[in-house]
Amino acid sequence: MDLPTGLLIITAVCALLIGISKTALPTLGIFVVAVMATIFPARESIGIVLPMLIAADLVAVVYYRRSVDWPTLFRLLPWVSGGLAIGFLFLFSMESGRAIEIALGLIITAMVVLQVRNMRNAPSAKADYSKLFLVVIGTLAGFTTMIGNAAGPVMAIFLLAAGLQKQAFIGTGAWFFLTVNLIKVPLYASLGLITISSLTLNAVMLPFILLGTWAGIRLIRLIPQKLFSVLILILALAGGLRLLFGT
Repeated sequence: MDLPTGLLIITAVCALLIGISKTALPTLGIFVVAVMATIFPARESIGIVLPMLIAADLVAVVYYRRSVDWPTLFRLLPWVSGGLAIGFLFLFSMESGRAIEIALGLIITAMVVLQVRNMRNAPSAKADYSKLFLVVIGTLAGFTTMIGNAAGPVMAIFLLAAGLQKQAFIGTGAWFFLTVNLIKVPLYASLGLITISSLTLNAVMLPFILLGTWAGIRLIRLIPQKLFSVLILILALAGGLRLLFGT
């Protein structure tokens, strides 16, 4: 892509943050989604971001391969497929970039509110969720990841409700996102959201993604996650409101 230097720098920073989000701080992803949807057209931004997410997912899956709660993951996946289908139909019917910006803004803002609410309540040490909760959260995860790669907070709420510890939390989330993101590739390509031009930009950003995954693996050991997540949620809320109300 023939982009100004300023946009390339911002994209590189987003690539770095994607790497960190996949190996340390999942809620960081909604901030990246908000930023990318403001510097690129909202519809095209999700096609640019997806291959970057997959690259970071692969690193996370390899590093946390022994920290996966497979039963929890398998209980969720059937309901995610319905959300993916709904999200695909939404993208197919909504050609307006502004409509997608508003939808993403609403999703991001709502997810931030849910995440803040979740942080104010200590997570249960045991899995504590109903079948209805599983259906709703799975469908919402599929829809939000399809429409804007914005399922991070939804999955955070589910994995905390399942009582997963930090390592299992990240490892299970890594496999979930790698699975759904690979499913989304042909769907996005069919909508013209992944192109040779966008893949070229992805290739340029790969070193920054890998650097981010390396940094995330080390940061999670050194930085209090709760404080870091609070700062990220504030930035994500600002990004979501910007999408809702425009610049």
